[in-house]
Amino acid sequence: MYPYIRLTKELIRQKFLKKISVSEVHTYYTICWPIDLDPWWELNNGRTLTLYDLGRISFLLRTGLKNKIMKQGWRFTVAGSSIRYRKRVTMFSLMKVNTRFLGWDERFIYFQQTMWRKNQPISSILIRSAITDANGIVTSDRFESLMGLNKKLKLPDWATDWSKAEAKRTWPPEI
Repeated sequence: MYPYIRLTKELIRQKFLKKISVSEVHTYYTICWPIDLDPWWELNNGRTLTLYDLGRISFLLRTGLKNKIMKQGWRFTVAGSSIRYRKRVTMFSLMKVNTRFLGWDERFIYFQQTMWRKNQPISSILIRSAITDANGIVTSDRFESLMGLNKKLKLPDWATDWSKAEAKRTWPPEI
């Protein structure tokens, strides 16, 4: 089940935090609750993705990006991800989730998110998102114009390389 209580907490918390620019890092804290555990008594990989979702939602709210997108009738969707897990997360662990906007290319915008416990990296995810409208993906020039961005952030080579590799994957997948 989606963690609506956590989402509500983040929605309320945003009202009390100062706004940040798209180039700043957003941080939020969460705890690994018993409902987050898998059969091996550690943070479930699916729940990890959901916690990263909450970080991006918080980032979009805090930067004002969510309201700008919604006013256009646009929507925000995940179009791909690559995650690296490095440390176990056990029950009642306090975690810090950082979200930063990496930049964009012709079709997608990219985020890097990291999860930390006691100043040690636990996992990291690269998210490729699409902004969509009734006609499909909103082009980057429309996104740039809406955001008032006049300088394109250069994506790190590792993010560009990943995106190029993803474009070579067979679709639809072979059985």
